[in-house]
Amino acid sequence: MTNDLPLLGFGLPVAGSWATPDTMRHIARRAEDLGYASLWTFQRVLNPTDVELDPAHDSVLDSVVALSYVAGHTERIGLGTATLCAPFTPPALMAKTMASLDVVTAGRLTVGVGIGWMRQEYATAGVPFERRGARMEEYLRCLQALWTQDPVEFSGEFYEVPRSRVSPSPVQRPHPPILLGGAAAPALRRAGRLAQGWIGSSRHDPATIATCAETVRAGARDAGRDPDAVRILVRGLVDLVDDDPGSGRQPLHGTREQILDDLAALRAHGVTEVFFDLNLSPRVGYPGVDAGAALAYAEHVLDAFAPKPG
Repeated sequence: MTNDLPLLGFGLPVAGSWATPDTMRHIARRAEDLGYASLWTFQRVLNPTDVELDPAHDSVLDSVVALSYVAGHTERIGLGTATLCAPFTPPALMAKTMASLDVVTAGRLTVGVGIGWMRQEYATAGVPFERRGARMEEYLRCLQALWTQDPVEFSGEFYEVPRSRVSPSPVQRPHPPILLGGAAAPALRRAGRLAQGWIGSSRHDPATIATCAETVRAGARDAGRDPDAVRILVRGLVDLVDDDPGSGRQPLHGTREQILDDLAALRAHGVTEVFFDLNLSPRVGYPGVDAGAALAYAEHVLDAFAPKPG
């Protein structure tokens, strides 16, 4: 791989029949051996019967449990959530869980969080759906206070932390990197103002990536932060095939050479990292897919784009 490409990560098996302990362990070790920068999970609390979700959401392992499992079977590769819906977990519990995970992984964690969109999940979590943006702003400030203040004390409209000591502290200082999801302009600016970067969703239009990246960096610039230090992470629904799909080809769908060109284009548009998430692929994460066939295809993708020879 060259400097013209973003850093490459890989989605840990968490959805569908391939999401087994053996496969998670195998993929994590293989990705690390091949030089991939990171492994990523995602969260799905519910699959409501009155909402039509992608079939890959039928069965999804808990994001943090999956990362914790492979943390003990890897040594160097980064680990991240893309994403957790932050308001479902009180900031103090999130801070404790993520600090603990950062400790046991020796500082390999990136905390990707989002605001969520499904009313049913909010109802189940017992959190009001209204004023999500304001709640998220305060959540991030409270979370960072919990990681950086000793003792910590926080009083806001939505969250309270009495003067307390919270230990252990994260290994990474001042705290693990926080990346925010979201597509609306306020969410993009929030990622630049309050976090270390942004995560694009699986359905994000590649044609708007450059504009989104610049909006995030403008938020950082307006807040007096270094816009060049912002991380821009894209979830890539890669579909690797042997033959050119033709004129109707979608980004990251095609031959190895075509996908490498797509990655270079994303880098030119300001993207710093891409992770291939096969959990959302009909060839891997959908119900009924043979687990052995899913693993074979995943290994094919891993080998094809390996940052270093395997």
